Amino acid sequence: MRIVFMGTPDFSVPTLRALHEAGHEIVAAYTQPPRPAGRGKQERKSPVHLAAEAMGIPVRPPVTLRDLEAEADFLALEAELGVVVAYGLILPKPILEGPVHGCLNAHASLLPRWRGAAPIQRAILAGDHVTGITIMQMEQGLDTGPMLATARVPIEDKTAGELHDELSEIGANLLVETVGHLGELKAEPQPAGATYAAKIDKVEARIDWRKPAELLEREVRAFAPFPGSWFELDPGSGAGAGGERVKVLRAHVIGANGATGTVLDEQLTVACGNAALRPQVVQPAGKPPMDAAAFLRGRSVPMGTVLK
Repeated sequence: MRIVFMGTPDFSVPTLRALHEAGHEIVAAYTQPPRPAGRGKQERKSPVHLAAEAMGIPVRPPVTLRDLEAEADFLALEAELGVVVAYGLILPKPILEGPVHGCLNAHASLLPRWRGAAPIQRAILAGDHVTGITIMQMEQGLDTGPMLATARVPIEDKTAGELHDELSEIGANLLVETVGHLGELKAEPQPAGATYAAKIDKVEARIDWRKPAELLEREVRAFAPFPGSWFELDPGSGAGAGGERVKVLRAHVIGANGATGTVLDEQLTVACGNAALRPQVVQPAGKPPMDAAAFLRGRSVPMGTVLK
């Protein structure tokens, strides 16, 4: 099939690669334009941009699709199908309806639950037991289109990063399978009961020890590896008044109680609003992730320390 692919981050790359390897003709890869990144703020191409170039696929990185020239350039490709995976730009109606078979989208949730920008993280935060991939026929609403295929994935104790990678591969396979049977599948309307996955705000990642430990453990998994749940240690006194920022990337709930925010033992177990949280993997600022035990060998946090 003659396909235009539209995607930007790492999550999109396995689908682009799978479509290419399945023998489809990818006539263009649309992606967001290079952005300044890193300490030097050098312009950096998106993962889809780099992957498409490596496969010899023409790349188009428009700033917007909402002008007549961009629409004309897209329609001139005479695509049979558009495939959209985490592209990040709004598709106007002429582009949605331009390909013969319209545009398909792979979304990282079981729609209509968690429409929107951060479905993986919101599913973990909510304590959902299962998530998945939905392949839908796109329309102008936010993730509202009729569904062609789904795949379910248990969340268990996975981090957002682990689910991201798993869903990315499952979505790639499901999308290729869907395209291969496109003429045989009947799109089903989404049922009622939509929920919305708002974009993650970095302020959500600061640990509030007044919350129940069970909720904080879900926050740790939802924000790992980015932006990372974090707290501060005073580099001088050890009282968490501000200073050294420490990310928590893995943690366990411990059935212990104490004054909120107080370190209860030599393993950095911290009392929460209910029960306690024991970090397992942490990442001090400017350093790689490490076991909490290794961190404590180089940085004493005595019992009784109170974290802000």
